Amino acid sequence: MSGTVRGSWDSAVSMAGPCCPGGGQTRCSGNSRAGRGKQPWHRLATRIPGHVGTLSWRRGATVHHRPSQPSSEMLSLKLPRLFSIDQVPQVFHEQGILFGYRHPQSSATACVLSLFQMTNETLNIWTHLLPFWFFVWRFVTALYITDIQNDSYSWPLFVYMGTSCVYPLVSSCAHTFSSMSKNARHICYFLDYGAVNLFSLGSAIAYSAYSLPDVMVCTTFHDYYVPLAVMNTILSTGLSCYSRFLEIQKPGLCKMLRILAFAYPYTWDSLPIFYRLFLLPGEGVQNEAILNHQKHMAMTLLASFFYSAHLPERLAPGRFDYIVRIELRSAGPAEVNFGKM
Repeated sequence: MSGTVRGSWDSAVSMAGPCCPGGGQTRCSGNSRAGRGKQPWHRLATRIPGHVGTLSWRRGATVHHRPSQPSSEMLSLKLPRLFSIDQVPQVFHEQGILFGYRHPQSSATACVLSLFQMTNETLNIWTHLLPFWFFVWRFVTALYITDIQNDSYSWPLFVYMGTSCVYPLVSSCAHTFSSMSKNARHICYFLDYGAVNLFSLGSAIAYSAYSLPDVMVCTTFHDYYVPLAVMNTILSTGLSCYSRFLEIQKPGLCKMLRILAFAYPYTWDSLPIFYRLFLLPGEGVQNEAILNHQKHMAMTLLASFFYSAHLPERLAPGRFDYIVRIELRSAGPAEVNFGKM
């Protein structure tokens, strides 16, 4: 019996490994050499995979494990640390924004967690993400009540509504994951620029179908309006993406090219609207869609001014780190989207 107990003790210690400061053969339960045959239970601190800090009891060849309680540190999520402008590479800098930057090599998980943390991108992300769900709801509702297969007149509207859903979703994802690396930042904003221009093309398709004045219908302008809008979308996306490579060396040229890349397609797409607003003023009395177009134009001009002038953060650096990054251009589609064309 004593030999059996001795063999069980030695095998248990060899399985447990060095569990105490004394080494591999140290007994964590104290001096039990003399009591091997008297006490059949021997308490050993063993390392069991998946159970941190568990204890096991060995009697003969039977092992009983008592699982430990989950650590509070394992259950808590730690929000990512934020940095100031002098702690991140220059490619991540924003004029007038001094704090609230995320780690320039954040993981995807850290980027998602930053949605629930006040960074200099949080409001910008949510002001795109929430409209996305609203537009999706309106899109699905319109699909449900429309016989889209037999109603070809509604097709341009659904194209426009689809691009209205894609644009805020891609933009929110771009701003969410743009802090993973320098290359990821460029790629994210390339997709963002493409989504913006895709929305511009969707607007042109809807304008061509529903908003063209009668004097422009079945004219040369009408024939080339959408094809030129497609070409403008391609050129604008390429030009805006190219401008990112000039951000550090030539920031002034970068800003000018980017504004031009968005201003030219908007001007071309809005020519039918400009004609109705300024050359047919009496039409607005009988057409409530004119009011939506006026709001859209006002929001677009306001957003363009603040975007190009970097106001108000340029006048008070550090005072608007968390609220001024909201891009007002998202308010433009929200004003006119799904309205009467």
